[in-house]
Amino acid sequence: MAGSIPQLIVRRYSSGVSQLHDVVILGAARTPMGSFRSSLASLKAPQLGAVAIKGALEKSGIPMEAVQEVYMGNVCQAGVGQAPCRQATLNAGLPKETPTTTINKVCASGMKAIMLAAQNIQTGAQDVMVAGGMESMSNVPYYLSRGETPYGGVKLIDGIAHDGLLDVYDQIHMGVCAENTAKKMSISRQEQDEYGMNSYKRSAEAYKSGIMQREIVEVRIPGKKGKPDTVVSEDEEYKRIDFNKFCKLPTVFQKENGTVTAGNASTLNDGAAAVVLSSAGAVERLGVKPLARIIGFCDAATFPIDFPLAPIYSTEKVGFKFFFKNILKI
Repeated sequence: MAGSIPQLIVRRYSSGVSQLHDVVILGAARTPMGSFRSSLASLKAPQLGAVAIKGALEKSGIPMEAVQEVYMGNVCQAGVGQAPCRQATLNAGLPKETPTTTINKVCASGMKAIMLAAQNIQTGAQDVMVAGGMESMSNVPYYLSRGETPYGGVKLIDGIAHDGLLDVYDQIHMGVCAENTAKKMSISRQEQDEYGMNSYKRSAEAYKSGIMQREIVEVRIPGKKGKPDTVVSEDEEYKRIDFNKFCKLPTVFQKENGTVTAGNASTLNDGAAAVVLSSAGAVERLGVKPLARIIGFCDAATFPIDFPLAPIYSTEKVGFKFFFKNILKI
C-alpha cells in the first residue's frame, strides 16, 4: 500500500539478559616462576601457558570440551609465533574449534584477560571460559631494524626493555618511574628493602607450610640426547636471596639518593597462570564446586610516569579502600 511503512527485521545483538550473571572460579593453577635465563628458559610463553591451562582445568574437574572460549594475556610477543593464546590452548589439549584471543596490556594482560572473560560470562555470551597470562622474558629477542646495513655496524634493541620496560612517552625505564613514585610518596629505601625481604620470607614460609604446592603445576622439560626429563616444581627467585647482602645492594636507576635495587625491584621471570571461570548456573550442570565468586573489577589509568599508583585508583573505583603503604602488590 502506498505510503505504508515497510516492516523491518530486527536482529538483536545483545545477550538479551535482564541482569548480569554471577561469575565463579572453578579452578586455578600456575607454573613455577622461573628466574631469568634459568630453569624454564627453554620453553616459550605459549608452552608455559599450555601447562597452566591444562593444570587449571584438571583442578576444576570439568572436561576440556566444556570450555567455550579462552583468553590469555601475553605482552612480549615478538618471536612467539602467530596467535599465542591459540598455541597455548591447543597445546593444552583443548578442541581445535575453541575460539581464542590474546590480550596485550602492559602491565596486567593476564588480569585483563580474566576481566574480559568474566564480562563475557556476566552478559551471557559464554558459560565457561579459561583466562590467564603467560610470559617468557628469557626468550624475548633482540631487534634489528630492516633496511640497508649502515657502515660501522648495526644496533640491536633489547626487546625486553623496548616492549616491556620502557615508558614510550618519556623514554625512561620503569625503574625510573618507580624512583619518581618513591620520592613523591616518601617511600624510603629501607621501607622498600623491608617489604621486599618480607615478600621473599613469606614465599619461603608458604612453601614450607605447603600452601604454594596447592596452586603450582610442575613443568616437565624433555631431556636431550637420552638424558632424563627435568621437572621444575618450585619458584626459583626466593631461594636465590642473600639477606646478608640485600640491604647493601647498589641502586640501579638513580645512583645518588636512589631507592630501587635489584633486590627490592620486580624481577625478570618466566611463567604462566590460568583460571577456569563459569556462570553460577553452569556450576549445577557441570556438577562441580566453585572456589570463589568474582564480585568486582575495574580499570584505572594515570600519567605514564605514575603507573605504580594506578592500582590505588582502580581499588577505590571498585569499592575497596586501602592505605597506600599497605596496598597489596598486584
